Amino acid sequence: MQEWKVSGQSGPKRIDIESRFRPEIEGLRTVAALLVAIYHIWFNRVSGGVDVFFVISGFLITTSIISTINRTGEFKFLPYVTKLLKRLLPSVLFILGVVLVLSTFLLPASILGKTIREVVASMFFYQNWQLAVSSTDYLDATQMKSPVEHFWALSIQWQFYMIWFVLFSFILWMMNKYQIRSIKAVLNGLLGFLFVTSLAYSIYLTEVNQPWAYFITPTRVWEFALGSLLCVNLSAIRVPKVVATIIGWVGLIGLLTTGVLFNVSQMFPGYIALWPMTCALMIVLSGTQETRFGLKRFLGSKPMVKLGGIAFGIYLWHWVLLEFYRYNVQQTPGLLVGTLIIVASIGLSYLMTEWIEKPIRTATVNRNAFKKLGLMLSVNVLLIGSLLGLSYMEEQELKQAVSKNKYPGALAIEQTLTVPKQDPFPSYANVFNDLPLVHTDGSNQGLQKTEAKVGEYGKTKDYKATIALVGSSHSEQWFGALHEAVKGTDIRLLNLTRSGTRFSTGYEPDSLKGIWNQNVLNYLKDADVDLIISHVTAADASKDSIHQQMVDQMQFVKDEYGIDGLALRDNPRYDFNVLEALETTSIGDTTKRMNTQPNQTDETYWKQFEKTNQSLHKLDLTRYFHVKGEYRPVIGNVVIYRDNSHMTNTYAESFAPMFKKKLNEVLAEKLATGK
Repeated sequence: MQEWKVSGQSGPKRIDIESRFRPEIEGLRTVAALLVAIYHIWFNRVSGGVDVFFVISGFLITTSIISTINRTGEFKFLPYVTKLLKRLLPSVLFILGVVLVLSTFLLPASILGKTIREVVASMFFYQNWQLAVSSTDYLDATQMKSPVEHFWALSIQWQFYMIWFVLFSFILWMMNKYQIRSIKAVLNGLLGFLFVTSLAYSIYLTEVNQPWAYFITPTRVWEFALGSLLCVNLSAIRVPKVVATIIGWVGLIGLLTTGVLFNVSQMFPGYIALWPMTCALMIVLSGTQETRFGLKRFLGSKPMVKLGGIAFGIYLWHWVLLEFYRYNVQQTPGLLVGTLIIVASIGLSYLMTEWIEKPIRTATVNRNAFKKLGLMLSVNVLLIGSLLGLSYMEEQELKQAVSKNKYPGALAIEQTLTVPKQDPFPSYANVFNDLPLVHTDGSNQGLQKTEAKVGEYGKTKDYKATIALVGSSHSEQWFGALHEAVKGTDIRLLNLTRSGTRFSTGYEPDSLKGIWNQNVLNYLKDADVDLIISHVTAADASKDSIHQQMVDQMQFVKDEYGIDGLALRDNPRYDFNVLEALETTSIGDTTKRMNTQPNQTDETYWKQFEKTNQSLHKLDLTRYFHVKGEYRPVIGNVVIYRDNSHMTNTYAESFAPMFKKKLNEVLAEKLATGK
């Protein structure tokens, strides 16, 4: 009996698989798609349905690959990738085009840039990596979700298809070269190895860096491998009818409750993901038997099979409709509207499948199919260019109108200015990216590293004094003010900040945050630094101990190293995204919302700290966040917040005169003598 061939003559089958149509798997696709939609719409949670899609994809693509090899004796890249592109791209390009058009009219300007980046990532199937990078950026992780965020799953699917081409090409090469006859054993060995190693890595990385683990490809390969293992071995598995009936319904119940039992978005894809995987496995195994009361009768029914054929489209459409609704009407749809979103997703998916996808997928002449795809891609590129061009022109027009008398920011409070009413700056499209220099030039330390990264600014030679900004993003956000304050002075400015990490004694010594704190202390011990600056309160903290631990760390530096400390009070924080509220409601409504909740739980502690601590210098700038006792999202025509708690760099820079005055006071002797 001949072995498989990568090319050349076909030979007898060497892998017996069930290549027949499995209607219950189509029904399972329907369940997975509806689960995803229902949990997204009404519960704002992740269901585990995407994980089931991955298992099914692994099962189906492996079935297709093996069937192709059994039939032709070949497995070539061009026919393989052509078939995949004709299947995936029509729906992808069409929906992305619709999103781009609707974004012009219905999408908050603040996430337009994010959406465009993710549209490009989705078109070229790297959206999962785009989101992985974003989710591990402490500041970016708080940004609003785009209408195409869910395309991450499709990107992983495409990457998996490419991995599987390499895998099966390698298997065929190995079979021919070494004349190994037990192909199934080799397949099981390689697939089993991928399953175990990917699962082990997934479990490890989920514990270490869950946001990164959730999106990257290596932590998801095991889910596809499980489907492939099922494909290779299903024909040899015999399940008694009674057992098949029981495990089918148990698997369905388990799958339906995944999103209730587990916080999927924060716990997956580690070992907890084995729950929906096991449920899907039981459902597929139950379909090997025809039973009177088996799940197969339900999943294999005509309506479920029909919906399964358009499940891909349902998944893609529901999130798009949901996000545009959220941004333009309300955050959580009611029962009626949510149901209409699902019905509309089904309808749009059917029409898209029949009128756009099928004509391209079934085209016998590939050239004609790819001409249509090329036209759709070109339209999307033109739309992207138009949106970017319009955004750029609007921003430039606004910048030309910006002046200190029209856009004084915090100085409007300091100097009690009468400020002429202007459009807020930065424009909403650019607020989110209005970041301090240290965050954009790489000076700020990331979440996964612990070394004390030092950025040097201001007068770096022949300076008379050195100040160091230390701490988390709530220290980092003041960099713009300090950077402006030291211009034209003899002060060197250092940055030692790390995302999500307070300069505090409150971390375990062996944790990443604890190690970073110790590394900063080690640096400061012998550093030429005269003054450290850091926030010592957290405006949303529920315990005074959190504040005290930051004070203790600064006090330690003062007592042990002789370096003065300037303790900053934290700015007000909110439990909602202020920028999102500004765009989706109004300045007036946002102002009302800001003043209906406590936003400075550190008030009592700070007053006591001012009275009792005579060692550290102090600076409380919170009065610049409200006008006559009313907290505002915009002051001096400058947008204050880029999310729920972080300032825009533009507003921070308007504090430069206040910091310059304080630095001259604290460093007067040093600046006068240089000693």
